[in-house]
Amino acid sequence: MKGHIRQRSKGSWTIVVDVGRDPETGKRQQQWHTVKGTKRNAQKMLNEILVAMDKGTYVKPNRLTLGEWLGQWLDSYVVMHTTPRTQESYHSIIHIHLLPSLGSIPLHQLRPQHIQSYYARALVSGRANQKGGLSARSVLYHHRILSEALSHAVRMGVVVRNAADLVDPPRPPRAKIATLIPEEVRKFLDAAQETSYYVFFSTLLYTGLRRGELLALRWRNLDLAMGSLSVVETAFKLRDGEYVISQPKTPHSRRTVSLSLSLVTLIRVYRADHELLRIQLGDTLKDDDFVFMQPDGSPLSPNAVTLAFRRIIRKAGLNHIRVHDLRHTHATLMLKAGVHPKIVSERLGHAGVGITLDIYSHVLPGLQEAAAEKFDRILDLDESTIIRESNVSKTLAEGDETGSRPYRSRTCDTLIKSQVLIHPLFLRSLGVDSPLVQPLFHRIRCSTFSSIFEHH
Repeated sequence: MKGHIRQRSKGSWTIVVDVGRDPETGKRQQQWHTVKGTKRNAQKMLNEILVAMDKGTYVKPNRLTLGEWLGQWLDSYVVMHTTPRTQESYHSIIHIHLLPSLGSIPLHQLRPQHIQSYYARALVSGRANQKGGLSARSVLYHHRILSEALSHAVRMGVVVRNAADLVDPPRPPRAKIATLIPEEVRKFLDAAQETSYYVFFSTLLYTGLRRGELLALRWRNLDLAMGSLSVVETAFKLRDGEYVISQPKTPHSRRTVSLSLSLVTLIRVYRADHELLRIQLGDTLKDDDFVFMQPDGSPLSPNAVTLAFRRIIRKAGLNHIRVHDLRHTHATLMLKAGVHPKIVSERLGHAGVGITLDIYSHVLPGLQEAAAEKFDRILDLDESTIIRESNVSKTLAEGDETGSRPYRSRTCDTLIKSQVLIHPLFLRSLGVDSPLVQPLFHRIRCSTFSSIFEHH
């Protein structure tokens, strides 16, 4: 297999590669390529072509442009493997941003330099109205879409390599997560209690569900007897106003979430009120009905939920946060309460605990300190204990047991001192230290635990 280079004009070279003879006519076949740049660039490309031919990975260049390929990719791949919301997002990014800047470039001539230059321009003047640049996070999203489309082109044998893999996209700064502290949670719930969205926002706070997951929740997905709910659908609204109910985006989003006692009580009361309302309207509440719905039976509008949330935040006098930040609040408070990150990850529907730890890394320093304190309490190695145990050991060695104490009594003192069983964080993890209902465990006495130990 042979090839050679010819100069067409200054800075332009033609690569001619022999690809054998036509099996039917016996005529000699050649493949021509045009390269802009120096002769060294042309020689490098010739070498790459010859190596690809030897390996059987050579793809004949065609006149297909990047824009044409992106259109084919949207119509044949994206529509089959993504949700309507993702399709809408990809279509918008491609037609508003990628096509005007890169769409006319022949696909086989697309180089990393083209893509890198586009990212640089987008950061400076990439907005659709030409008034300023896009954020690094937005440009990174463009990169992911383009890279996914080119990877599909490689798999389909349209191009040899993914040019986006050789580009360094911008790295957005870590977004600061806004959450509510317990005192702010109480203020928020107090303000929400005077609205029809009280149960909705309480459920978001106490489960960590996404807004769309809760909007799509049906009564058949709730098991109040077992104190759990199942996430099997999500709801969202497209830009054209179409309301879509679909399966969660990932398998891990399909999950079962345990409910606290206080939230179960609240939902029971909420259900009883709605059953009465439906009877008054000449209807009954069905298992397939949405838990949170409009009078006509359709789920609540996401925009209506967001507007109601903003009004409640203003009334409570809290800083501006998003509805999604209630999910962050749930996760942050649970981690600070000592709940294992694996459990928090499962409640949130993350693909792995690593994602949870990465998102909520701001909580980790506090968890380290709490872990050190808990270890100290477990061993009870304060100075007085060490001295006391040393004196007891000496007494026992001398055969005098008058200074020793029953094991039951010492264990009880340790429990009281560590407050493991009556600590507010422990009660909160059970869902009983809640602004929704009165605390149920506020008179625990050591005698209760002493009687337990007496039976063993």
